[in-house]
Amino acid sequence: MRSYFLFIILLVSTTVGFSQEKTYSFTLEQAIAFALENNYSAINADRDIIDAQKQKWEVIASGLPQLSGAVNYQNQLKLPVSLIPAGNFGGEPGEFLEVVFGVPQTLTATATLRQKLFDGTYIVGVQATKSFLSYSANNKEKTKLDVRKAVTEAYGNVLLARESVAISEKNKDNLEKNLFETTKIYENGLGDEESVEQLQITLANVENQLRNAIRLEEITLQMLNLMMGIDIDAPTQLEEQLDDLTRQQIDLAIVNDPFNIENNVDYKLAINLNEQRFYEWKQAKSRALPSLDAFINYGSSAFGERSGFLDSDQRWFDFSTFGVDLSIPIFSSGLRSAGTARAKIALEKAKTQLEEAEAQIRLQVERAKSDYTLAIEQYDTSKENLALAERIEQKNQIKYSEGVATSFELRQAQTQLYDAQQEYLQSMVDVINKKTELETVMNNNP
Repeated sequence: MRSYFLFIILLVSTTVGFSQEKTYSFTLEQAIAFALENNYSAINADRDIIDAQKQKWEVIASGLPQLSGAVNYQNQLKLPVSLIPAGNFGGEPGEFLEVVFGVPQTLTATATLRQKLFDGTYIVGVQATKSFLSYSANNKEKTKLDVRKAVTEAYGNVLLARESVAISEKNKDNLEKNLFETTKIYENGLGDEESVEQLQITLANVENQLRNAIRLEEITLQMLNLMMGIDIDAPTQLEEQLDDLTRQQIDLAIVNDPFNIENNVDYKLAINLNEQRFYEWKQAKSRALPSLDAFINYGSSAFGERSGFLDSDQRWFDFSTFGVDLSIPIFSSGLRSAGTARAKIALEKAKTQLEEAEAQIRLQVERAKSDYTLAIEQYDTSKENLALAERIEQKNQIKYSEGVATSFELRQAQTQLYDAQQEYLQSMVDVINKKTELETVMNNNP
């Protein structure tokens, strides 16, 4: 009996252990690597590559030999009657004989092999597949950059929310202590009611900030899980601290790195658009060329009064044909020329868009460098401002306890401190995000 109960306990413990949800733990780079494999957009980008390869073969295969088969069965419920001159068969001149040709039922099986010998649109289509594959690869690269950026922002936002919770809890504890001491002083007749009320207002605001920070921590963590392609409610732990991660992202040397616009994925996609428009124009022109196909078929037919075509004594009559189809466009009332002209206009527009994209990308790089430099400067400034705000708040705490400063002055110092804390946290996230934006637009390690 004792062994039975031990077995039940072991079984229940094992079941509970397996039923527990998997816990994830990531550094930022690990989170990015995980997302690149499991993010929904990244998965579909991989499928797009496979789809492009299949589409390439679909285009190529359309010009290779095509073998098709056909089976035709006919049952003429009433055979047609033909009239022939009776005089040709010994009858009276001017009269006609009614005759019926054929048998009611016919079965024909045919196999046809076709081969495209020349088709200008096919040749251009095969050439265009290379451009389409390049577009799919570049689109996948853009997806990876977007996923990296989104995960970095989500990771930083989770750290920001957690730091906000910790700071708000610390501020709440200090305020509760101040409020308790001030209330006791007021109850003993040594203070005024306004001092208590000022602290109550400040405490209520901090409690609201704390509750909001707690909600944001949960929401931002769910957003990070979504970006990584895991269940949004899965328990996820972040192994890095916001301050440490920020210091890792400070590297002004990247601002001086040379920029090669050919590495920019948006520029690559603009090039792909030009290539596609070029092949569309080339294909429109090729529609004026003749096309040439060859074919050969082989078949067999059987005839009978009844459907006994599988009988051993059924006779089958074979036939075969070889031929060539030549199609020559002669006159289309301006249809082809209008299509070619429109394709040419689309190509010229794509060239203009490429020039515009190049200018915008270069401006985007300069702006990203400036934003990243400013983010680092604001981080240094907010760090200094936070230290100053902490000293000012501590001094006002001392003055208030000694009766030199008013509760209003203390509240001003506390509010200034809380603002400085949030600005400092936000400045760290900005450094991380601006660094990622700069790396994305430069893409020096494609």
